[in-house]
Amino acid sequence: MFDKLLPVLEDSMKNDSGSMPVVFEGMERIIEKKEANAEMSVHNFHELFYLRSGKVEFIFENTSRIIEPNTTLIIKPYTKHKIRVISKTADTMGLYFGFSKPNNPGTAQPSLESFLEFAGIEDNGTVQDYNSQSFIILSGSYKKSIGSLLDRIVDEQKEDEVNKDLMMEVLTVELMLILSRAMKKEWEDSLKVRTGKARELVLLACDYIDENYERGITVAQAASYVFLSQGYFTRAFRDEIGVSPMTYLMRKRISKACELLENDEIKVSGIASQAGFSSPQRFNVAFKKQMGMTPLEYRRSKIGKGE
Repeated sequence: MFDKLLPVLEDSMKNDSGSMPVVFEGMERIIEKKEANAEMSVHNFHELFYLRSGKVEFIFENTSRIIEPNTTLIIKPYTKHKIRVISKTADTMGLYFGFSKPNNPGTAQPSLESFLEFAGIEDNGTVQDYNSQSFIILSGSYKKSIGSLLDRIVDEQKEDEVNKDLMMEVLTVELMLILSRAMKKEWEDSLKVRTGKARELVLLACDYIDENYERGITVAQAASYVFLSQGYFTRAFRDEIGVSPMTYLMRKRISKACELLENDEIKVSGIASQAGFSSPQRFNVAFKKQMGMTPLEYRRSKIGKGE
């Protein structure tokens, strides 16, 4: 599945279709053990379930999971499921949410929605195809932040304050960002127990850099492409490739610049952007640092003439 990775998690306000997260319904509920739920429920929205207190079991068609307090469960649309209360009562909060597409989506960015279409992270630390797993369990360091935001969203829905719609949009986007960070953390933690998977991700990132270095991409974008924070990505990249991702990126750009400099019909001043540098000044500094001479000196050494 690693050859199907998509860019994700840097901007949860928009996905690669330019969509925005929307909460359709938010509620809090005390469920008693005697409330039997014999029928499987199914809906066409993402469902976010948060357990404040108590203990419950979520039952799916082919598996089940015990949910402890301060745990978040995200269920994919069209997934059949039901809940069984194990403790006397369970204090719960829930949201049904989806992603709407505005008229002017703007620049495409990776998002939580893309991630939800990619992977599920089991509570034993393994990563599986989200199409087969159909849910994600989050119980790490972001659990308090998630619970607090859910409280605010549910409270906001109950009231009729000024600019309620705008506040709901702001809180929903914030929730998506927190969920994105939480899932990124779970993803990185899972790699620590998956031999060889970090290397696969680094090689995917190398391919991404090879194909896009001329477009002015950054190390942060390469890290996002494989769902990693920049710090974790940099460490993993250095361990696998032997140099930092920035060094690797710069070497690709300088190599391209050297190729272009050997064509005396291209002005030196125009090579910077073609090699992926943001300005001629940055190009000159980077080139001299790596090659020990200026771009013009390099050209003269190769073809014996200046501009």
